[in-house]
Amino acid sequence: MLNEKEKMVLDFIENHPNVSSSEITEGLNGAIPLSTLKRILGPLVSVHRFVETTGNRKSTRYRLSRTYQLFVPINIDTYFSREIDERTILTGFNFDLISHLLHQTPLFNEEEMKQLTALQKRFTDNMATLTPVEYRMEMERLGVDLSWKSSQIEGNTYSLLETEKLLREKETAAGKTKDEAIMLLNHKDALDFIVANSDYMQILTPVKIENIHRLLIKDLGVGYNIRTRRVGITGTNYHPIDNEFQIREAMEQTCAEVNSRNNVFEKALLALVLLSYIQPFMDGNKRTARIVSNALLIANGYCPLSFRTVDSIDYKKAMLLFYEQNNLNSFKQIFMEQFAFAVSNYF
Repeated sequence: MLNEKEKMVLDFIENHPNVSSSEITEGLNGAIPLSTLKRILGPLVSVHRFVETTGNRKSTRYRLSRTYQLFVPINIDTYFSREIDERTILTGFNFDLISHLLHQTPLFNEEEMKQLTALQKRFTDNMATLTPVEYRMEMERLGVDLSWKSSQIEGNTYSLLETEKLLREKETAAGKTKDEAIMLLNHKDALDFIVANSDYMQILTPVKIENIHRLLIKDLGVGYNIRTRRVGITGTNYHPIDNEFQIREAMEQTCAEVNSRNNVFEKALLALVLLSYIQPFMDGNKRTARIVSNALLIANGYCPLSFRTVDSIDYKKAMLLFYEQNNLNSFKQIFMEQFAFAVSNYF
């Protein structure tokens, strides 16, 4: 999180774009001496990438970067302490988000990439010691956890133990609905498909996303085509686009952006948040996003995520924050934490 002085500097720059360091010091009434300010500005420019510069030396000017909105830390508890109608939010779909704000913007800073790369190397080293049978067993174990957690996030009441019995022994749990069992079994089918066709998501396309969605909503009475009418999202005044042609365009933009990335972590994170943001289907959007994100990781030889230890409420809040503010910071932290958990607990 940012300290108070960093927040003061960022707030001043936000209200006074293209400002010099001396003007910042003067504008803050000397609360931050020039020598201290320069030590603050350095990391804000080079590490956090919240500030960008023009000019050089004495003519250097500072302004917020386009990544500031995406990554500035927001206290999620404070943010959601305000009621829905009290929050100042982006109520409509941001058509510049994919094509401008996110386009080729690095999603992880240097330190984050070091952490993720080290974890991936650990996964690769572990994989080198596994037999094909051991790999299948680990994927099955991760699949149970993912099916359970992904469904729980959507309100499914099966416990992890009940989910395991259902997926391994086809034993339904007493007192649960038929649809809850179907949701879990559909997760297994989708994961089995991804594992059996591990290169399926080497190139992401809208048709492939629709195919995954079709597996996930089978026999649940949900339409599997791109939606043609409006959907609402519980807990927010954000409204996704409701025009079928614009939805398809956003899907194509998402696929193009994901395919243009060389960084596999960025591919997976983009798919995870953007498919949820677009809401291309009447139901099953976040489930589809989680499976597609994992399919991208698997297709590139990376460790998939089970999301087993994420709190469902924290997941939903981080996603709502992205909907309402286009801020990715909280969700990125969840992604990184769950990748670390997966590497440490599977394979």
